[in-house]
Amino acid sequence: MRIAAIDIGSNAARLLINEVIEPKKGKPEFTKLNLLRIPLRLGMDVFAKGEIGPEREKMVIDSMKIFSDLMKIYQVEHYRACATSAMRDAKNGQKIISEVKKASGIEIEIISGDEEATLIYENHVAEGLDKDFAYLYIDVGGGSTELTFYEGGKMIYEKSFNIGTIRLLNGLVTDDHWKEMKEEIRKNINSKKPIVAIGSGGNINKIFSMSKTKDGKPMSTTFLKKYYKEMNELSVPERMSKYGLREDRADVLVPALEIFNNVMNWSDISKIFVPKISVADGLIHSIFDDLTAKKNLDKS
Repeated sequence: MRIAAIDIGSNAARLLINEVIEPKKGKPEFTKLNLLRIPLRLGMDVFAKGEIGPEREKMVIDSMKIFSDLMKIYQVEHYRACATSAMRDAKNGQKIISEVKKASGIEIEIISGDEEATLIYENHVAEGLDKDFAYLYIDVGGGSTELTFYEGGKMIYEKSFNIGTIRLLNGLVTDDHWKEMKEEIRKNINSKKPIVAIGSGGNINKIFSMSKTKDGKPMSTTFLKKYYKEMNELSVPERMSKYGLREDRADVLVPALEIFNNVMNWSDISKIFVPKISVADGLIHSIFDDLTAKKNLDKS
C-alpha cells in the first residue's frame, strides 16, 4: 500500500510518500519512497500582511500540481494534505485551497494547532523509549510551536503556541507570548521522573546532524546553546558559508534554537532525542491507523 502526506507549513511544503507493508505477524513496515520539500515561506506574507500574496499563491498552486503528478507516478492509493499556522491565519486561505483543488485535484484541510501536536505524537516514538522517563515532544515550525507531554504510556498535555521561526524573524513574538509559554510549561510540564525532549522539524534535524551525535542517542542542550551563541553572532551569508546551509535554513536556525533553548530551560530538560519525525510522518501513521480501523470495522 502506498500512502502520501502533504504538510503545508509556514516555512515549507513537504510531500512524503511511503510504502507500507503489513506482514502476517509483527508490526507494519513503513518505507520512505520520496520526500520533496519546497520552501514556500508562506509565513513571510501572512504574518506581515495577513494574507498570501500573488507570487506565493502561484507557488502553492504550482507545487501542488507537482505533488499531484508525483502521487500519480508513485501510484499512491491514499493521501492527506494538511496546512498549518500560515494558512490558518491567511485571510485568503480558503480561496487558495479552492484554487489548488481546481488546478491539481488535491484537497487541502487546515488543521488546528492542537491537531498538529497530535500528529507529531502519532509517530509513537516515546512508546519505544525507556519508561523510567517522561517525554516532551517539541515541534518547532515557522508559525507555531507544538508541545506534547507524554508520561506513563499516556499523553498528559498538548498545546500549540503562536511562536515560530518566521514569526520571530518578523518581530511578531512579544514578551507576552514568551511569558504565556513559560507559565504553561512551568504549570504543566513536570514529573517525578526525569524529563527528556523529543525534537521534530527541519531545524532540529539539521542541528542534530551538525552535532555528529549518533542516531538513537540524545543530544545535550549544551550543543543547542553553543550553536545558538555561535550562529547568533553571524550574518545569514556568514552562516551559509561557515556551516554549508541554504539561505532558507540559515535564517530560521537561530530563532529555532532560541525556541528550543527556552522550552528546554523552562522544562529543566538537559537532553533531546531527534528521531527524524515530522507532521508528514505523523500524517502517514494517522492515515494508516484510520484505514486499519475501518478495515477491522468492516470485518466485524
